[in-house]
Amino acid sequence: MGTERLLRHLGLAVLLAALPAPAWAAGVPGAELSLAWTIPFVGILLSIALMPLFAAGLWHHHYGKIAAGWAALFLLPFAAFFGPGAAWYEFSHVAVLEYIPFIALLTALYTAGGGVMLKGSLVGTPGTNVALLAIGTVLASLMGTTGAAMVMIRPVLRANAFRRNKTHTFVFFIFLVANIGGSLTPVGDPPLYLGFLRGVSFFWPTTHMFGEFLLCAVVLLALYWVFDTIAWNREKPVPPVTTTKEPLSIEGWLNVGLLGAIVAVVIAMGYVKLGVVPVLGHPMEVEKLVGIALFAAITLVSVFGTTPALREANGFAWGAILEVAKLFAAIFLTMAPVLAILRAGSAGAAAGLVALTSDANGAPIPWVYFWMSGALSSFLDNAPTYIVFFELAGGDPAYLMTQGALVLAAISCGAVFMGANSYIGNAPNFMVKAIVEENGERMPSFFGYCAWAACILLPLFVLVTLIFF
Repeated sequence: MGTERLLRHLGLAVLLAALPAPAWAAGVPGAELSLAWTIPFVGILLSIALMPLFAAGLWHHHYGKIAAGWAALFLLPFAAFFGPGAAWYEFSHVAVLEYIPFIALLTALYTAGGGVMLKGSLVGTPGTNVALLAIGTVLASLMGTTGAAMVMIRPVLRANAFRRNKTHTFVFFIFLVANIGGSLTPVGDPPLYLGFLRGVSFFWPTTHMFGEFLLCAVVLLALYWVFDTIAWNREKPVPPVTTTKEPLSIEGWLNVGLLGAIVAVVIAMGYVKLGVVPVLGHPMEVEKLVGIALFAAITLVSVFGTTPALREANGFAWGAILEVAKLFAAIFLTMAPVLAILRAGSAGAAAGLVALTSDANGAPIPWVYFWMSGALSSFLDNAPTYIVFFELAGGDPAYLMTQGALVLAAISCGAVFMGANSYIGNAPNFMVKAIVEENGERMPSFFGYCAWAACILLPLFVLVTLIFF
């Protein structure tokens, strides 16, 4: 049932992206919108943050309806105030240019990543665990934080099954593999992919964020080795005795190839220019349409080319990606007025926020962008947060990649790095938590995890600020 639902959603997305339609009038200028129009956006993000904690049963069974309710709370009043043409323009603009390309890539990464299984006899010593976390950190920029987390979390679980004190391993796994590791390419983390869709070149994060990435990765791996060595020495665990040692191997090579194909498609979308065609009244690059179709095809090949036994052994399920698809549809739609207000700059209702990001001479303050984008990414969602501050910084990729490079790096690092500050900062965080708990292992509570992040990550981010921003 889960596979059939996914294929229906994917097919509908591709069909929607291919339909022609007459162009409606452009969206309403942000200067005409009050902050009241941001209420649905804040509402859906707060629902994601708080309802799983305080109304878990209601949220689990009705999160799709709740998300649709917030989307309707924006779209229907918008149509009443500005007309159905303007409402359709906003809806179709978000669907065609933002949501469909985003969810098509994420679905392909999730599906292919969940079909790769690392097998072998691994013993969770401090050295082995550091190696596994380091490998996952590198893989995150190659196959996405979602794909890397799906591939690496189960080998880490199996390697540490004989140990009692291992919660810290899963916490650092989220820090490194599910967040910071994805900072070097648009494939790595959704915020960077959204920047790529807006015109940031594919290898810009690789060349402009490598120093920040390396500092965080080295410091966290070193800290983890200290934590794990202390835990090992206190516990003195006895590794299991096995008569036969299974060599390290990978099962699901088809999906390894598909992950490589995804990366190739993403790179090609940034460099191959095939012209522009109208889609639902909006100009869309032909290469993006081709990319969406290829992501859908890769997803289908992975679905039908991977055995159910492998998916089951890897603990794969469709629930997480379906939840992300529903929630992000509402997030992207309700975010439209927020972006319009920010694009209005000093003429819009967010003039006070704009003022905080610049000095007396009007020059942007990189460290403010780093901490403001990071603070919102910690408890909301780092993908829309990135876009909000991208727009606040002017929204011009050509300028931000050159004269504004330090500001763009600050926004990117804030959104990607600080998504690790809570379980809800980045989608893979909760996925890792759920997989670990499904295997009978203990994870910190929501606020317990935040305490870990406050003690370890915040001082590290202060260091990043002092050195880079």
